[in-house]
Amino acid sequence: MTTQEFIGKENFTIHTRTVSESCPSNIALIKYWGKYEHQIPANPSISYTLNHCKTNTSMEFIADEPFSVQTFLSGNEEIKFAEKIEKYFKSIAQYLPWILKGKYIIRTENTFPHSSGIASSASGFGAIAKCLMSLDEVFTGKSSDEESLQKASFLSRLGSGSACRSLYNGLVVWGETEHVKGSSDLFAVPYPDTEIHEVFKRFNDWVLLIHEGQKSVSSTVGHGLMKTNPYAERRFQEARENFVPMKEILKNGDMNGFIRLVEHEALTLHAMMMMSEPAFILMKTGTLEVINKIWDFRRDTGLPLFFTLDAGANVHLLFPDNDSDSGKIKEFIETELLPHTQKNGIVKDVMRF
Repeated sequence: MTTQEFIGKENFTIHTRTVSESCPSNIALIKYWGKYEHQIPANPSISYTLNHCKTNTSMEFIADEPFSVQTFLSGNEEIKFAEKIEKYFKSIAQYLPWILKGKYIIRTENTFPHSSGIASSASGFGAIAKCLMSLDEVFTGKSSDEESLQKASFLSRLGSGSACRSLYNGLVVWGETEHVKGSSDLFAVPYPDTEIHEVFKRFNDWVLLIHEGQKSVSSTVGHGLMKTNPYAERRFQEARENFVPMKEILKNGDMNGFIRLVEHEALTLHAMMMMSEPAFILMKTGTLEVINKIWDFRRDTGLPLFFTLDAGANVHLLFPDNDSDSGKIKEFIETELLPHTQKNGIVKDVMRF
């Protein structure tokens, strides 16, 4: 489907309506870092969608009032966020012709703490896009679940690139690649379930909150610095190439290969930050201490505990959700790794599909 096909028709009746939607966050395994105009990714990415870490959003649309947006986060009015959403709505008006014909009151809250290393922009824009599609179905009478979900993915991408992956469960791909049928730069697609080994369908993601404050460099700025990074093109090519082993790993259940590739991707993301101009480092001392302890634990026990990182200091601990190994892994996390967090902070989630 092309961008043109997402443009709506003006055959609708405007009603005042309130809708509510929920959208989870996601964590990338093959990372997206660097983008072009209109939120087009410089390379394809693949992510796990979380189960418990979500944004819950209600959107009240009041017809026949001047266009404006009022936002509340956990009950507190957020004026700057409202300005951001107003700008976003204006940018997608060509795809939803009714969107500027009323007032919006948006109330949103996350089931996970702010600045936790869990992408609230992904879940937040995902939930907003789903609300918009719920309103669109009311106004236009269209109710195709598959098309609505794909358009929600398309719209959420224009607010936050990685948000488009949060619209689907399980493993999700965003960015055109010959190795995933139907993949696109414009929206995300679920990775084929028949191509995923059972061992990868139940996974824990426990996030150690190493640093709970605001990042020194935002993701938006970080993406922008890839434009002048001397290693950017090689990085984009490597990410495209990594879909070849990832596809084979997911199919045959190669856990050791999965661990090597996921950890390599995480460290490459931060290597790109260190090689930007100006350079920046988002990892903290605790991040490095945790990584080294994970490596020691895995070498000593052979148990499949490993990590990935987002654009921040906090560590996503990944391990299969099974009774035989997870008990020892959880005990190690709570006794050896939790003390490295800022306030004994940890968010426990799981990926199941």
